[in-house]
Amino acid sequence: MPHYDMIVIGSGPSGQRAAVQAAKLGKAVAICERRELVGGVCVNTGTIPSKTFREGALYLSGFIQRGIYGQSYVVKENITMSDLVSRCNMVIEREVDIIRHQMQRNQVVVIDGMARFLSDQELEITSENSRIQITADNIVIAVGTESAHPTEAHIDGKKVVTADEVLDMPELPRTMTVVGGGVVGMEYASIFAALGVEVTIVDARKGLLEFLDGEMVDSLIYHMRDMDCVFRLGERVGRVDSYGQGRVVATLDSGKRVISEALLYSVGRVGATGDLNLPAAGLDADERGRISVNERYRTAQPHIYAVGDVIGFPSLASTSMEQGRIAACNAFGVSYTSERSLFPYGIYSVPEIAMVGQTEETLTENRVPYEIGVARYREIARGAIMGATQGMLKILFDRESRKVLGVHIIGHSASELIHIGQSVLAFGGSLDYFVNTVFNYPTLAEAYKVAALDGYNKVGPEDSEAPLPYWS
Repeated sequence: MPHYDMIVIGSGPSGQRAAVQAAKLGKAVAICERRELVGGVCVNTGTIPSKTFREGALYLSGFIQRGIYGQSYVVKENITMSDLVSRCNMVIEREVDIIRHQMQRNQVVVIDGMARFLSDQELEITSENSRIQITADNIVIAVGTESAHPTEAHIDGKKVVTADEVLDMPELPRTMTVVGGGVVGMEYASIFAALGVEVTIVDARKGLLEFLDGEMVDSLIYHMRDMDCVFRLGERVGRVDSYGQGRVVATLDSGKRVISEALLYSVGRVGATGDLNLPAAGLDADERGRISVNERYRTAQPHIYAVGDVIGFPSLASTSMEQGRIAACNAFGVSYTSERSLFPYGIYSVPEIAMVGQTEETLTENRVPYEIGVARYREIARGAIMGATQGMLKILFDRESRKVLGVHIIGHSASELIHIGQSVLAFGGSLDYFVNTVFNYPTLAEAYKVAALDGYNKVGPEDSEAPLPYWS
């Protein structure tokens, strides 16, 4: 029976990083993947295809250039799902090749098949053609999540879909209902709206994306409404039925009916732990399939770790990678450094949103006196060149010390620009850094300097411990 120093179940971002880190430490490592292609949800149905779909949608629709050429500008008339998905397939194929090459280069054994525990150190891997048993000193569970399936509707993969099947729709619908206004729901709703699809978002909550800065959420909803999105907040879907002529009707508990050609269910995700036979390893999962871990990512069994989306918040590919690395280091007693408390969020909606640090709401709740510096894309030369009529960057800072407390961006390249703010937050920097730093011109990054100067203008000398720059 093959024995390894570490077995990783799942080849998504967290599993990849755990396996490679253990291999770099000279350990014998195997990674199990139940899908045909390595990469987990991230590569196959999640992060990579959805962001590629977004990129194709924005390009072919001409959406980004409309600030220059007018609202009727398009690159391609009559865009089809095939036009959009072909690009996704190309990128997925490339990413899978990169991952397999990385595993091969680091001598990580890739085992195709479904893993289930036989004991806390023994696994059975089942595929179409084989069934093998393997053992390991350490095991990392990195199985990720799967879309939660509703009881009030049948997911047929064509007209009624989850995020796992949305890109398999045979045709681009003219109308769409999105049930669930979380990150994934809002991303897809805004992308389809940018393609000219009439989108209705239904959510039981009164507020959306409440972990984000409120002004950013308000701005996103404003821009989505400008793209003819309709929001039905505080509403629950009671049932979903066929309506004839290839349409579906969602009947809300309030009695309203929403009719559309397609319906996307995005009501959350559950841990993909159902087939693992966790009790055989002395483990269990909560009602949403999540596994509890401590700060070292250890489960109730000290030699079994869990990382990535299967452990819950924040469920980001970026943080999952770091969790995998840390788990591997902990498994073999290797010291490490990590800045886990400070990570950026990126919401790939249209327009894009990114944040790092505190929000206005958390600062107000904690009674921290703060001030705001704002730069709008339309005021930046690069924004004018790009035709970026929407977008802003906001810096939150301490009134007395001018220390940066948070950065929030909505607009083009927000998820790229946020890392400048993340770096300044990490070293405890203040507005002075942005004011005294030379930025390339013209760039969107210059918005940091403009926002910092705007912040200086709002802070009088009596409120500041340090002298104000003479040019503010």
